[in-house]
Amino acid sequence: MKCLIIAAGQGTRLRSKGEIKPLTPILGVPLIERVIHSTLEAGVSEFYIVTGYRSERISDFLDKLGDRLSIFIQTIHNEDWQKQNGISVLKAQEHLQDPFLLLMADHIFEPSIVSTLLEYPLAENDVALAVDRNIENPLIDLDDVTRVQTENEKIQRIGKGLKDFNAFDTGVFFCTPAIFKALEFCQNRYDNTSLSAAVQSLADRGRAKAIDVSDRFWIDVDTSADYQLAEDALLGRQGN
Repeated sequence: MKCLIIAAGQGTRLRSKGEIKPLTPILGVPLIERVIHSTLEAGVSEFYIVTGYRSERISDFLDKLGDRLSIFIQTIHNEDWQKQNGISVLKAQEHLQDPFLLLMADHIFEPSIVSTLLEYPLAENDVALAVDRNIENPLIDLDDVTRVQTENEKIQRIGKGLKDFNAFDTGVFFCTPAIFKALEFCQNRYDNTSLSAAVQSLADRGRAKAIDVSDRFWIDVDTSADYQLAEDALLGRQGN
């Protein structure tokens, strides 16, 4: 199983904790390394990582990490990293002809989320998203999280501004190459290359599935406040 990780953004809201967001350490371990370790524990060992801002530093770190862990890591540079996140996904298209895992470098999570997602019988031309139905989750910034409206196992609506929602986007996706076609469609039709737009396009055709992981740990580390929440949560988990 291949894994695509998006690590292209600048991450200015976390600058007080580190100059390069994916390399910002939490309890001594860089964010992107935490993501990779959690994915390895779920049995994934081939990684394609799209970089943008400060790509040389990130690529150098990942080269050394790959050697240290004896795993395959290939970096892909996105020169248009300041554009929407779907551009980074499209940059990896030639490497991903079969179903693959799609992650964000700033979302940390417990390995069982990936394991649960990969157990789902993903149909051709579908995408599955791990969702958190606990909308009272204290680790979530409601003003920043991507909201999801689901019905049974299907995504109906997805977006940051949804007024009606019953779940959160955890940033952990199981995709077929249909995600690339959806991104290209949204780019050509709406001039919108956000990942959420592509998922909405698939949802409109009943092709976007919601996999409930409400009892699992995850957090999107975007700000200093998120960083502190993540650090406290990880310390608490170590103590259990």
